[in-house]
Amino acid sequence: MPNLPTTLPAWLALLESRHAEVHIDMGLDRVRAVKERMALAFDCPVIMVAGTNGKGSTCAMLESILLRAGYKVGLYIKPHFLDFNERARIGGELASDEALVASFNAVEAQRGDAALTYFEFTTLAIMHLLAGSGIDVAILEVGLGGRLDAVNVIDADVAIVTSVDIDHTDYLGDTREKIGFEKAGIFRPGKAAICSDPVPPASLVAHAEAIQADLWLLGRDFNYSGDKQQWNYGGRGQRRNSLGYPSLRGANQLLNASAALAALEVLRLELPVGAQEVRTGLVLVELPGRFQVLPGRPTVILDVAHNPHAASALGQNLGNMGFHPFTYAVFGIMEDKDIDGVVAPMAEFVDHWCVADLPSPRSASAGKLAAKLDALRPADAKDGDFSVSAFADPGAAFANAMSRAGENDRIVVFGSFYTVAGVMAARKSSNTDK
Repeated sequence: MPNLPTTLPAWLALLESRHAEVHIDMGLDRVRAVKERMALAFDCPVIMVAGTNGKGSTCAMLESILLRAGYKVGLYIKPHFLDFNERARIGGELASDEALVASFNAVEAQRGDAALTYFEFTTLAIMHLLAGSGIDVAILEVGLGGRLDAVNVIDADVAIVTSVDIDHTDYLGDTREKIGFEKAGIFRPGKAAICSDPVPPASLVAHAEAIQADLWLLGRDFNYSGDKQQWNYGGRGQRRNSLGYPSLRGANQLLNASAALAALEVLRLELPVGAQEVRTGLVLVELPGRFQVLPGRPTVILDVAHNPHAASALGQNLGNMGFHPFTYAVFGIMEDKDIDGVVAPMAEFVDHWCVADLPSPRSASAGKLAAKLDALRPADAKDGDFSVSAFADPGAAFANAMSRAGENDRIVVFGSFYTVAGVMAARKSSNTDK
């Protein structure tokens, strides 16, 4: 082979340059052909997780519980905030640069003339790395949709769809029914198909029944109940009582936790897990950027809410936090999102908007966002009660919010992954500068 990159940054730069030249063909034929040439297969149970929101949380809970139970867990999760290695974890540890480079080389060796996108190439590489690492269980997060996502070239033993809402309409369709059909594409005949959306689209149910998947629906096959102190899970043949609430904060986390426990119920013969391991795993689970409340004052919340469903949950969580004199929002989002639908549930909580341009050609301009948000100014707002400011990047927007916020105020960083990643990077560099 011609000179291949020898470092992870060089490989990623090459893939990004190739990606710009690849026409995105939504079929899986190219990816499947390379997968077969690589003889890529898992010899352990595979759990696959799709959904509009809640995918990452569900994957993180499964990983945390299974690690506590002593299993060697392989996890593929997206996207990354600071380092690409965050996408691949083995035994709870980030994959090394060397291991990732070796897997990139393995994909390239079998790619032939197949034009793979950045996502397709890296997905094959990470799945190759996990499959060759002697893991006891693989947890694979689906990127976009399900049916045509590169992860779906693998057959899952348990497939989970967490929630179905409107997002990525250019690719997935503009109704919950169309999107539900795309998500249901990860289901397999005769295998468990779990849906934790309280109102599953009819298209998802119909597809699962048409292919004779073993469909588990929230409220019919599994459910949860609880009070302020603890909660209980009930499945088809297993109950889990007196559980502590997941350390991931937010209104939807019991839906995600219930889906995770349903998956473990399905796999209880292959991967038995005790009650204490479930309790500990839920209490200790961590996931950056999902209603992540940072220590210190003012209170800083990081949340990658970038569609109306997620923004509504974020607004609900902010409403449950107690009183703060002022709330500052550091906000940046992609132009193709339902920006009005994301802003609407947040507007009542935010006093000062610090909007940012993002490092992507799809970014909504901070100037246009500022003009839109300025229209939300309450008629009776006094000077100092409401403001909108535009910044060149999330780090600058966050620095401005920090300089103005009092110690009892709060700053919520939300919108695109780029927004949260930009603030994480700025915080990391300011901490290392000290």
